Amino acid sequence: MRKRTLVSVLFLFSLLFLLPDQGRKLHANAEDSSDEVTDPPKVEEKLGGHGGLSTDSDVVHRESESISKKSLRSNAEKFEFQAEVSRLMDIIINSLYSNKDIFLRELISNASDALDKIRFLALTDKDVLGEGDTAKLEIQIKLDKAKKILSIRDRGIGMTKEDLIKNLGTIAKSGTSAFVEKMQSSGDLNLIGQFGVGFYSAYLVADYIEVISKHNDDIQHVWESKADGKFAVSEDTWNEPLGRGTEIRLHLRDEAGEYLEESKLKDLVKRYSEFINFPIHLWASKEVETEVPAEEDEEETETPSTEEEKEEDAEDEDSEKKPKTKKVKETVYEWELLNDVKAIWLRSPKEVTEEEYTKFYHSLAKDFSDEKPMAWSHFNAEGDVEFKAVLYVPPKAPHDLYESYYNSNKANLKLYVRRVFISDEFDELLPKYLSFLKGLVDSDTLPLNVSREMLQQHSSLKTIKKKLIRKALDMIRKLAEEDPDEVHDDDKKDVEKSGENDEKKGQYTKFWNEFGKSIKLGIIEDASNRNRLAKLLRFETTKSDGKLTSLDQYIKRMKKGQKDVFYITGSSKEQLEKSPFLERLIKKGYEVIFFTDPVDEYLMQYLMDYEDKKFQNVSKEGLKVGKDSKVKELKEAFKELTKWWKESLASENVDDVKISNRLADTPCVVVTSKFGWSANMERIMQSQTLSDANKQAYMRGKRVLEINPRHPIIKELKERVANDPEDESVKETAQLMYQTALIESGFILNDPKDFAGRIYNSVKSSLKISPDAVADEEVEVEETETSEEATETKSDDLPGGGLNIEAEPVEEETPTKDEL
Repeated sequence: MRKRTLVSVLFLFSLLFLLPDQGRKLHANAEDSSDEVTDPPKVEEKLGGHGGLSTDSDVVHRESESISKKSLRSNAEKFEFQAEVSRLMDIIINSLYSNKDIFLRELISNASDALDKIRFLALTDKDVLGEGDTAKLEIQIKLDKAKKILSIRDRGIGMTKEDLIKNLGTIAKSGTSAFVEKMQSSGDLNLIGQFGVGFYSAYLVADYIEVISKHNDDIQHVWESKADGKFAVSEDTWNEPLGRGTEIRLHLRDEAGEYLEESKLKDLVKRYSEFINFPIHLWASKEVETEVPAEEDEEETETPSTEEEKEEDAEDEDSEKKPKTKKVKETVYEWELLNDVKAIWLRSPKEVTEEEYTKFYHSLAKDFSDEKPMAWSHFNAEGDVEFKAVLYVPPKAPHDLYESYYNSNKANLKLYVRRVFISDEFDELLPKYLSFLKGLVDSDTLPLNVSREMLQQHSSLKTIKKKLIRKALDMIRKLAEEDPDEVHDDDKKDVEKSGENDEKKGQYTKFWNEFGKSIKLGIIEDASNRNRLAKLLRFETTKSDGKLTSLDQYIKRMKKGQKDVFYITGSSKEQLEKSPFLERLIKKGYEVIFFTDPVDEYLMQYLMDYEDKKFQNVSKEGLKVGKDSKVKELKEAFKELTKWWKESLASENVDDVKISNRLADTPCVVVTSKFGWSANMERIMQSQTLSDANKQAYMRGKRVLEINPRHPIIKELKERVANDPEDESVKETAQLMYQTALIESGFILNDPKDFAGRIYNSVKSSLKISPDAVADEEVEVEETETSEEATETKSDDLPGGGLNIEAEPVEEETPTKDEL
């Protein structure tokens, strides 16, 4: 029995020694790899992962010196950064911007774009995805605390050597200059993703970056830079073959150590990249309980009792059982999925919270400011064409929204077909005037495996576009309806009592200030939705007290018997409030709309009527303000004056002189024909860079001088013309009044010098100065150089440029007799 006991004890001890040794060998195998670069072991062979990021230990040794010094590899091809990129990197590197977290979201966003591209190519050629792990479309994040390296890898389309040079160095994208200007003016790095230069935000936390990339059409290359104005590209012969895709290694600065913490990275992905359409995995650690052999005391306690002998049979049975074990906690690593949220547009709108909509907008628009979108619309369209869509109204207009409105093909809607991203450059989904909206469309009707050109011609796109426009306009209309400031006077009391919707107060005014011009452009471009868009118009009027009002509210306030909607155009509200065209309208209680945007002139050429009400420009012919019983009598009484004045202004291209029904305190104004350009339109066209004065002459309206028969100047002029129609002073006065009326009516004088001369003559007459009096001629005196001027001239010639420079005093020489 004792022999069996000794055998069992020896067996247990051998197990205790052998198992740890095997564990150490397995651990060593997990860290070490073969020297062969051509076929390195995969991650799953070593760590049980998905086949993600890994590093050959021998490779690390070979590159340790390069990485430690963070110097570019000697065999790499060196390049200089393009000037604009260098400026951008200088701003980022020297930035005091506190929110450095943005770098991770930008790199993940770029990785997602690369995955979208390869998935799109795979629709027509499945072979581009490859096989095995290479075919998995995912993003992997891994950190190395010892070397302070953070790696982000994707299996996207990858970059060729030419792509690495072009996209990351020598050629500045169009957004680079725009972002640099925006950054210098606002100092907000948070907008970097909107300009297409988000990659460079990595230099907020890293002082050395490696970009390893493999494209299907090229071998694997490495791009590297310390952001010192240079970068290098070389063939990659030392890293693990990627198969396809890109791996970015950030060698973090000392002060960026927080980004080596798993909890920090998880938080950033949750905050910024939760709605990325591809799985994001983090090589994360976790503690698990495992069973290991329990340790036993080496010394055995012997008890010389007969009980021991009695239990020998029982001990023999126990020795044949499994060795004793205990549970211990071990740290293991595995790929952890960080974004497991279902796509918002696939869920029911009732299930999605406001916070989720806001987060999704920030991810979709790459706008990570604190502001929420003004409005959103989430809907499912059913019928012949089925699709799901989410539309957003951004909180602010893009900086370049109207700079190149007709030349830009920029679209802000992403198109998906059966959850597969197709493109974000489809202009056919929304008209240009709604290009400020952001969102996505996911269609089940459109075909997948066709070219983009064929997809653009698909009949279903027209139906999708029509429904999107309707939903977009309904969303904007609802934004106005829910704004308490937009409520009609009759309903204000109910809203004030309820005290609700404080958050929505003033939202439509904010929308109008940001995107109002787009609504006006829509009225010009979209005839089928013109009436819907007209309901969204806002403007100030003579009765709005500085607040915006709508056409519906204007019509509701119209005077009894008023048939037309009165408006006036000009450069500013302050100028229009003093316009003589409004005098009689305001006295009679009529409301007039102020249009002060240059696009308003074009707008009113298309918006001819609204709700059976015609629009009337009060600075043009055709204005009807009530009935005046004395009109006929006044016309007859001033018939001689109007005829004489018209003949006097024959050289001024005046079509007619009439009695005015719009003036109260001003003696006369100049109006234009109903279908010609107004004075404001003439000014706008003359300010155009490539304007042609000869062609503009055809569009200028015929000018009509309207006189106020009740004004004392006009009455006196009538008497003087009746007494002596050939009086030169009367003709001079009539001409001066016409030119003054032109200026007051908003026109630009063709001959300002002539006008100024008439003013000076009028001043002479009022001061009783002879009309022939002229300015005294200047007496010509020969200019002689004074001693002071000579001294100054000499001092100017000295090397100080005339500056007050102290010098040693020079003794004056006494002139000789001959010199005298």
